[in-house]
Amino acid sequence: MAASVATSPACTRLIPSSPLSASAYTAAPSLVRLAGSSRRLRRALRVSAAAEPADALPGPGAGELDGVVPAGLLEELPEGLAFQGDMGGGFAPGGSGGGGDDGNKMLDRGINAAIVLGASTYALTKLLTVDQDYWHGWTIFEILRYMPEHNWSAYEEALKANPVLAKMMISGVVYSLGDWIAQCYEGKPIFEFDRTRMFRSGLVGFTLHGSLSHYYYHFCESLFPFKDWWAVPVKVAFDQTAWSALWNSIYFVALGFLRWESPSTIYKELKATFFPMLTAGWKLWPFAHLITYGVVPIEQRLLWVDCVELIWVTILSTYSNEKSEARILDDSSTTDTQDNSR
Repeated sequence: MAASVATSPACTRLIPSSPLSASAYTAAPSLVRLAGSSRRLRRALRVSAAAEPADALPGPGAGELDGVVPAGLLEELPEGLAFQGDMGGGFAPGGSGGGGDDGNKMLDRGINAAIVLGASTYALTKLLTVDQDYWHGWTIFEILRYMPEHNWSAYEEALKANPVLAKMMISGVVYSLGDWIAQCYEGKPIFEFDRTRMFRSGLVGFTLHGSLSHYYYHFCESLFPFKDWWAVPVKVAFDQTAWSALWNSIYFVALGFLRWESPSTIYKELKATFFPMLTAGWKLWPFAHLITYGVVPIEQRLLWVDCVELIWVTILSTYSNEKSEARILDDSSTTDTQDNSR
């Protein structure tokens, strides 16, 4: 004889109003609380009905589940929903929500916005307050009037004090901005950029481009010390063959190692993009370098070049990262195909 158990409110709602024995009320709650699909619930009720035929009193209609669960209820149960009879009734979804991804995206967006706004505020503050020691009695017009001239004087003093470090800092900033522009050009929203990728590009610009370019321009002047007009196109030709090929390769290899790629992968990707990167530069740099070698003094060349680099790094970063991202997507699709075939 089955023991008598009090029915929960949810189970009471599921049991029709026809008079039933106490054992029918006893069997129903434990069965209805089973989570899962209607098929599992129906199978469990069949087993229970076969095991305790004397305790179940069929209602009108004498169906399989008539008198225990109203007709049509089990068919309407969606997959993944379960009765929560002991918790006061109702249904609860069996899956988890997707709010975690949205929360992470909002967090990343907030961090990126803080980085951009913080860096912009710092840079503008340094530029605007270059004369703050002499502001006593100055008007706003006087502050804005002398700001460009005095910022240029401060830059020249930094070049005299430590030329390599000053150029490294400029190149680091330019390469970070260039990669950010490249990501926006690729279609990413302005505050949803890849911070790690931007940091890698800025690190390569800071550690390698600024210092190597400083020594390269001095080497180029010693290699071609001529002051005649024909020396300018010669320097441009040398720059766009030997130096461009060398620097593009250094940039590509350095980013590959920072992405923890294997040497063989880096070599394959560099081989595939070497000439496209080199020829892409010929559409921009020959015209810019006519000014570089013909007008700009040697100590100011890197600053001028870095201004043009904002355009070039966008191209260079796109070439460097699109191969890596395409390879990662191919590897992911190959893995998914292998998993599905098993």
